[in-house]
Amino acid sequence: MSPPSPDVVSQILAANAGREPERLALKYAAMRRDAFAFLRASADLFYQRLAECLLPVATPSAWICGDLHLENFGSYKGDDGLVYFDLNDFDNAALAPLSWDIVRLLASILVAGDSVGLGHPIARTLCDDTLCSYAAEVCTGHPRVMDRNVARGPIAVLLDDLHHRSRLVWLNSKTELVHDKRRIRLDGSHALPVTPTQRAFVTGLMNELAVDSGESTFYRVLDVARRVAGTGSLGLERYVILVEGKGSPDHNRLLDLKEAVASPVGAQFASAQPQWVNEAQRVVTVQRRLQGVSMALLHDLQRPPRSYVLHALQPTEDRVALASRHLSRTSLEQLAADMGKLVAWAHLRGGGRQGAASVDEMIDAGRSMSRSRDDLIEVAETCARQVTSDWKTFCTAYDAGAFAL
Repeated sequence: MSPPSPDVVSQILAANAGREPERLALKYAAMRRDAFAFLRASADLFYQRLAECLLPVATPSAWICGDLHLENFGSYKGDDGLVYFDLNDFDNAALAPLSWDIVRLLASILVAGDSVGLGHPIARTLCDDTLCSYAAEVCTGHPRVMDRNVARGPIAVLLDDLHHRSRLVWLNSKTELVHDKRRIRLDGSHALPVTPTQRAFVTGLMNELAVDSGESTFYRVLDVARRVAGTGSLGLERYVILVEGKGSPDHNRLLDLKEAVASPVGAQFASAQPQWVNEAQRVVTVQRRLQGVSMALLHDLQRPPRSYVLHALQPTEDRVALASRHLSRTSLEQLAADMGKLVAWAHLRGGGRQGAASVDEMIDAGRSMSRSRDDLIEVAETCARQVTSDWKTFCTAYDAGAFAL
């Protein structure tokens, strides 16, 4: 007998307990906006629901993203200085059935499609495009990377734009010069002021990294702000940090520092998880494993009992949203197929590592999933309907003041 479904209000309150009230209020307001934002911000609830479902294909364990949805793909500069498009959020990464990544991605396509009025037939076709592409790429057993040489359609346009973008122009948009010294632009929507205690904490953490890395000048802190970004992570400790980089003022660098917390997927399969030193080590290890090329300046840092993930700040606009109202049908289909490829390549890179299935086992799973596409999409449709129902319950409670801070 399946366990009882969690109460939506109590589950969301429990999952967000202890978060910073100011940014948590922003999260709840974002969740009220539409069902897709709600899906992005309620992974804990989604995975509790998914655990109750009987999936049509038994798939082996793999290192998965753990929060795979349309907004967790994006372009970035790698640690080799080149531009890539890949999965870009591994906060919930865990060892779990690879189908869990796929079902959440398909559900996000269906929910997002409904939110922007694509229509169910088109959204379902995009799910099939994604699943076909995923299965075909897994069956090759050979992961690749999505760079400017490989990308087509909207991803190619995005990568070309990033390749030609002026780093200084972007830096100027996020900072301001005061007496020839840069300061982070506190705009009230993306960057908020810090307290002296928070500034001292971040500076101390960066000083430790500077000593450990031998880059005392590069990581010298010039300014710190609280960062407002994403949806699911709002309310956790998160900072944007301006550092000296390769020289002031035009070669300063902006970094993103985010608190790492336990994965709700890992909690569902706790006995299968390796022992990590801390949550940030889990995130960074799996990210380095699953991305074709790691993000620039990726590090795990700790100040017990908490730990943090650091990387070069990536512009939030460097994403191609499948939920866009402006993409043609052909572009949507190309993007859906490319996302399927990216997930397959990520799963393959983790094959055989720390308890994950071998590549051969993944190939067998890919063949089974290809034959059971309709059944998997039906599970995703069930999940999407549940997300919409849970969102409506949340909205009623939100409007009644249940999430007032």
